[in-house]
Amino acid sequence: MSDYEKRARSAGTRKKAVGAVVYGLLLLWAAMVLFPFYWMVLTSVKSYGAYNSEYIPKFFTLSPTLQNYADAFTTVPLGRYLLNTAVFAIATTAVMLVVITLAAFAFARLEFRGKNLLFVVFLSLMMIPNELVIITNFVTITNWDMRNSFTGLILPSVTSVFYIYLLKENFEQIPDSLYYAAKVDGTSDLKYLLKVMVPISKPTLITVTILKVIECWNSYVWPRLITDDSDYYLVSNGIQEIRENGFGRENIPAMMAAVVVISVPLIVLFLIFRRKIMEGVSRGGTKG
Repeated sequence: MSDYEKRARSAGTRKKAVGAVVYGLLLLWAAMVLFPFYWMVLTSVKSYGAYNSEYIPKFFTLSPTLQNYADAFTTVPLGRYLLNTAVFAIATTAVMLVVITLAAFAFARLEFRGKNLLFVVFLSLMMIPNELVIITNFVTITNWDMRNSFTGLILPSVTSVFYIYLLKENFEQIPDSLYYAAKVDGTSDLKYLLKVMVPISKPTLITVTILKVIECWNSYVWPRLITDDSDYYLVSNGIQEIRENGFGRENIPAMMAAVVVISVPLIVLFLIFRRKIMEGVSRGGTKG
């Protein structure tokens, strides 16, 4: 065997070894990420008595039950909470898309005095801790007498500095020549935005839409803070009610069943649009 063949074989062996190590680490990481989901589903099919009798948690069950899923819908009106959450997520996302699209267009295409300084100040808002924002939002909504209303739930979430920045970067990738040509033809700024910029930036807008829906669906602190009327409870409130309704102990299996039901729509949504999400993020983060 020649030296060249030995080197080629050695290089091939090293490449296979590195590949095996990489795939092994990826499998380990996947197991770590997926284990909480497995534990959630496993706990949801354990009976209340069996779960509380386990001094040492078991990683399997020989007597699975779906009673926890029935309890999740009978203990609290989980169906109504799901409907409230869907209304909250859809309405908030729709209003936010209008706000961030107009704001991103203004920063990307319009020329006005102090635009760059204003955008820097706008970005600096991302450094404010969320706790401070929640406090000011709570005081404002309370003073406006909007507690226990969908308006009070939705209003503080209709904008996002990060999404405006992401969409602005995407808008700036569109050649200026298209804008100047549209202005020569007498096209208004709003018509140019709707007919040219929005269709070109569709992947980013889809990404923002999906991420915002997920964010609203998982919202916990704000809904629990601003509502104490069950007519406006979201799924986060329902999970807490189920958890506390455990005959003197926390009803963890029923709570996990509710979490499974709540998580399924988000998992399906992400699996369907995962490529759009990655495409939108990559388009928004790359200037061409």
